[in-house]
Amino acid sequence: MREEENKRTSPKSKVKSFFKKRWAFPAIYIASAAIILTGVLWYQNSASETDKYKYDNADMPTKQTDEPAEPVAKEFENFAWPVIEEDSFITQKEFYDNTASKEKQAESLVFYNNQYQPNTGIDLKREDDSEFEVVAALSGTVTKVAEDSLLGNTIEIDHENGIKTYYQSVKDFQVEVGDEVKKGQPLATAGKSKLNQDASVHVHFEVRKDNVAVNPIDYFGKPLSALQSDDTSGATSEAGSEVEESSTSEEEMPTDNSLENGSNSNQDEDAEGSTSTDPNA
Repeated sequence: MREEENKRTSPKSKVKSFFKKRWAFPAIYIASAAIILTGVLWYQNSASETDKYKYDNADMPTKQTDEPAEPVAKEFENFAWPVIEEDSFITQKEFYDNTASKEKQAESLVFYNNQYQPNTGIDLKREDDSEFEVVAALSGTVTKVAEDSLLGNTIEIDHENGIKTYYQSVKDFQVEVGDEVKKGQPLATAGKSKLNQDASVHVHFEVRKDNVAVNPIDYFGKPLSALQSDDTSGATSEAGSEVEESSTSEEEMPTDNSLENGSNSNQDEDAEGSTSTDPNA
């Protein structure tokens, strides 16, 4: 009987003997504190991880539909043709290049009113002489929209830093002075001009830096910064410009008959001078 009682009471006695030891309670306190501290640290860490993915509505980006997008830097915008689908057009008259052969230079001269002057741009047209839409070659500000019977109406666009593009021989303007236009935006419809009647329906396109005309062909597909960094001192001078507004009317311009009459009168005067006698002879 005693053995059975000893077996039953032995676990209790072991527990009592454990608590009677001096280090028992300190060990229990330390273990409990460690468990509690671990739980607190785990809770704080989980709370901070959750805060990482909490966003305030004020911090979230919103879609601004009323404000225009930031414009692309103009100096990195490439020159484009002033027409759509440039492969379907022909160059009726090329830019007058001072370094070209005499044959090429002769083909680039504009003949009007018995006078030749260098072509300070390029003249584009369709083979069937049909009308077409003229578009902006670069983004910029419209600084001039003028009617001109000689040049066939003109649109001028400023691209800053002294660079401008000109669109002549156009009609049905779609822009006004002060408009901000984007590259490829329609400006007008191609028309005719008295200055280059052989071209029929066409657009005369010019690119100028500091009022000096440059060959547009050299800059198509290149950024605006390429022209800004180029030295244009050797290009066609502004004296040969066709973009200056025509200030001389048809009535003021000499005609073929007046030139012929003038030459005949000069011949008559020469004849009279040759038949006169010297009184001292």
